[in-house]
Amino acid sequence: MVPLSMVAPGEPAVVGKITGKDAVRQHLAELGFVMDATVSVVSRVGGSVIVQVQDSRIALDAAMANRIFVKS
Repeated sequence: MVPLSMVAPGEPAVVGKITGKDAVRQHLAELGFVMDATVSVVSRVGGSVIVQVQDSRIALDAAMANRIFVKS
């Protein structure tokens, strides 16, 4: 597994693990980052990552993207 911040744009990936405190994991789950969810990096802007998850595009900073581990 690799952090979401390391996934190439356009490459689909599956969420395998989310690290961090309970509040952080809960917040990410509310955004759609749950186990076995398919996500795709749309682009990178500075240190941020824009991710397609379900029917939404979400911008995450590098620290948050590093908490989400995915399987390619």
